[in-house]
Amino acid sequence: MTKIIDAVSIVITCGDEIFAIQRQNYLKAFPGYWAPPGGKVEKADEDFYIDHPKTQGLQKNLFGAAVREGMEELGIDLREEIKSGRIDRVDFLGLAITPDFNPYRFATYFFRFHFNTKVPFIVDTNEAMQSHWLTCRELTKCYEEGKILAVPPVIKVIQALGNNPDLRSIPDLNFDYDSSRCVPFIENVKGIVQIMPQSHTLPPATRTNAFLIGGILLDPSPMSDEEYEKFRNTLSRFHFDKILLTHHHPDHHERSTRLALESDVPILLSQDTFERLSKKIPGYFNKVKTIIVKEGDVVTNWLGHDVLVYEIPGHDEGQIALASEDMSWFIAGDLFQGVGTVVIGGDEGDMRKYFATLEKVITLNPRVIFPSHGIGLGGVNHLQTTLDHRRVRENQVLTMFNEGMSVEQMLEEIYKGVDKNLWPYARLNIEKHLEKLKAEKRI
Repeated sequence: MTKIIDAVSIVITCGDEIFAIQRQNYLKAFPGYWAPPGGKVEKADEDFYIDHPKTQGLQKNLFGAAVREGMEELGIDLREEIKSGRIDRVDFLGLAITPDFNPYRFATYFFRFHFNTKVPFIVDTNEAMQSHWLTCRELTKCYEEGKILAVPPVIKVIQALGNNPDLRSIPDLNFDYDSSRCVPFIENVKGIVQIMPQSHTLPPATRTNAFLIGGILLDPSPMSDEEYEKFRNTLSRFHFDKILLTHHHPDHHERSTRLALESDVPILLSQDTFERLSKKIPGYFNKVKTIIVKEGDVVTNWLGHDVLVYEIPGHDEGQIALASEDMSWFIAGDLFQGVGTVVIGGDEGDMRKYFATLEKVITLNPRVIFPSHGIGLGGVNHLQTTLDHRRVRENQVLTMFNEGMSVEQMLEEIYKGVDKNLWPYARLNIEKHLEKLKAEKRI
């Protein structure tokens, strides 16, 4: 069973306003997300507790963690603000526990510190990209317009306080779904529903995201008939009239034709994906209406914006992506991974095109990028990190080749310490780097 780690979140309010913070895009945890300051509870946090009428009934180590995080991220001592009378009250709003489908789980305790006057904060710019005092209704409006990225408990807090600024508790912060009947889904950006069935993907990932945007369902691929039924139960909450496949790998299309036939909807895909699947699985599209799409095609609408197709070869020759015309977001498929590493292999993989595609999307500079495995991320920092890592790996391969090392020797040297069950995929990456180097006449 995954360990659940205690954490605190500090909700700071004054009147009907909330102190809103957007996290830096380069952070490892929730980059680009709008979130209150906070962090993990540490052993010594109880030392920061104060005995005061406004702290009665609060768990000492949790309150202490909030005090410490306030000093680290806001440059303020919440204990002194309580003693001075600038904080009217401290409320324990509620508890949100990361759902069981997530490999990293937290029990996050939300504390509200309600000020009667605004005080200056020294915000840690290593953590925060921007910070503002906004009314909860203004921040809710930003979410409804697709302008912010936030986790469901934070969205619930903002919405609840927007409806009633005097709330002292919010009882339903947990993500609630019946795992025996449904698969989980989240909506971290308004209008982009991320549904997460278990799929036949590569470890450490166990699920492939199926996105629902403006009536289009991307990459439905539940791994079993039982998971398919759970997936259908979740889908019953929503409407869709088209299915789109980003590429031909099984963890992106398994049972998609069954769903298309049962739902009487067409499947949109690239010409390359159609040809590969038709060749690999003869008759796969029997009785299914297919529509070939290409770069620039408008396939649906999101909050008043056209949603366009982008061709992103490299991992798979026929891979396509979707993005809003204003680059609010970009669904990048297997261009990068929030969980695990992208494999470039087979006749569908091309390392030169993979580099070029990464550079292309980095230049487009979408505000949020969504992978097929993992959650959405703010900005393109992760794409840049992926590209930088590939360049380092390529230089390793080039150096080792010039030293006369074989692919097998490179594999053992570069991937020592990595699970050997994953070595066949690592070997493919090395071979594709060598193909790229040869094509560029560097070896």
